[in-house]
Amino acid sequence: MEEGCPRCKTTKYRNPSLKLMVNICGHTLCENCVELLFVKGANSCPECNIPLRRNNYRVQLFDPMVEKELDIRRRILRDFNKKEEDFPTLEEYNEYLEEIEVIIFNLCNNIDILETNKKIEQYKKENRDQIIRNKQRMGKDEVELEIILEQEKEMAEMRKKEIENLEELSKKKKTIEKEKLIDELMFSSENAQSILQTYASKAEEEKKEQELAPPPPKVSKFSSGVKFSSSFQQNYLPIPKVEEGPLYKYEEPEVVFNGPAVPALDEIEARKYTNHIRTESPAEKAGGFQSKISCLRALQEAMQGLYPF
Repeated sequence: MEEGCPRCKTTKYRNPSLKLMVNICGHTLCENCVELLFVKGANSCPECNIPLRRNNYRVQLFDPMVEKELDIRRRILRDFNKKEEDFPTLEEYNEYLEEIEVIIFNLCNNIDILETNKKIEQYKKENRDQIIRNKQRMGKDEVELEIILEQEKEMAEMRKKEIENLEELSKKKKTIEKEKLIDELMFSSENAQSILQTYASKAEEEKKEQELAPPPPKVSKFSSGVKFSSSFQQNYLPIPKVEEGPLYKYEEPEVVFNGPAVPALDEIEARKYTNHIRTESPAEKAGGFQSKISCLRALQEAMQGLYPF
């Protein structure tokens, strides 16, 4: 189904730059329709008439129902923020997680909305202090994560600037070399061909030197910025040595049939066993199914174990 705005009927095919936006109830509108409808700040959803504000809409990245579930899940987990260590047993923690999923499912599929919202409010009242405590704890973790991400961003900017500086120096060097070459061709008394050969050989030598130069040592690190050396890898990330054994040799298994001899595959049709079963259809035959193989397996199962031990 082609993506488009249900209000103005504009599609991605007609307008490739169309930007769809989704609200908290999972219904979509294009950016222009959102601006027109919510020019005064508040209005209702054209699909379900839920009262909304302009900031309830955000750019749609996934399917509208996925966006709705993500919004509900984010809102519910903001209050249902208990961790495993807050429960005496793992079973109680799993029941708590199951209860969260039931609430999210009901809200996403409009099942018992009033009862579900009452349950959420009751939970907030009963666990108010713990919710605030856990939010503060999560706030500290988020601050630390922001600091780490900011440091990584700064390092990426520094690397980008270094690369740009190196490229700029390389361009300047090439420009200077070209100017020198032009000057020599204009004012030197030597043969122009020999001058060009000299510069060509010099450029070739520089290229070879760059290729032979050892690459800069890589400093491995985690996303948190913590560096680790080869000794860390040896002590904490051991690489197991794989010893090659002898080559595998297939040996046919010994099957104890304990029953009368079953006809061979090419004898199944000759003895008219296939007259009593359905023949394969063209589609089944194209997929590799053969009715005589199924008949052979049925005969093997029927005759196996008929003789006593």
